Amino acid sequence: MEDKKSFIAARVAKELNDGDIVNLGIGLPTLVPNHLDPSISITLQSENGFIGLSGEEPNEEDANFIVNAGGKPVSIHKTGAFFNSADSFTVIRGGHVDTTVLGSLQVDEEGSIANWIIPGKMVPGMGGAMDLVVGAKKVIVAMEHTNKGRHKILKKCTLPLTAKNQVNMVVTEMGVMEITKNGIVLKEYNPKYSIEDIQAVTEAKLIIAADLKPMI
Repeated sequence: MEDKKSFIAARVAKELNDGDIVNLGIGLPTLVPNHLDPSISITLQSENGFIGLSGEEPNEEDANFIVNAGGKPVSIHKTGAFFNSADSFTVIRGGHVDTTVLGSLQVDEEGSIANWIIPGKMVPGMGGAMDLVVGAKKVIVAMEHTNKGRHKILKKCTLPLTAKNQVNMVVTEMGVMEITKNGIVLKEYNPKYSIEDIQAVTEAKLIIAADLKPMI
């Protein structure tokens, strides 16, 4: 199988619609723009104070002064705009972000997410995740299915929560899962794995969709 992260990012890209305002978390989510259909145009927002990231490799001039919320050099479209952090969080808290895509340490069957700290370990900070998962209209978690064999999709998160009951969808290299009031519904599966394989590395009990189909 191709690189797991690229595979996941390519599937997430199919969830974005033309004209969407999207916030991408650090790491894997930043790969999503590389897989967008050319006919789809989205606007990328960064919580550290600008909108209109290009999603492309930064040119030399931009790389000297524009970084995203994760501190990585980025480029910005000519139509982009810079503003202060307070205004940036007004965009987020005001419900103007259509979709946020972020990684996670844990997700549970209630749609709760833990992605900002592991007790006892140094972290750079909570960032904007707590606001984004509550303010965005749709929350997609893009992550590898397990962490060195340990479950990441749980009955109940055991790490400190970023937010409760906010995740709408989880995309991993093994499948696409929707969080519903009844639990986690497996909507698509990677044909390289059986349903039994996927359930074996998922602590939460998966509900198999009646219209289950392969990931494409």
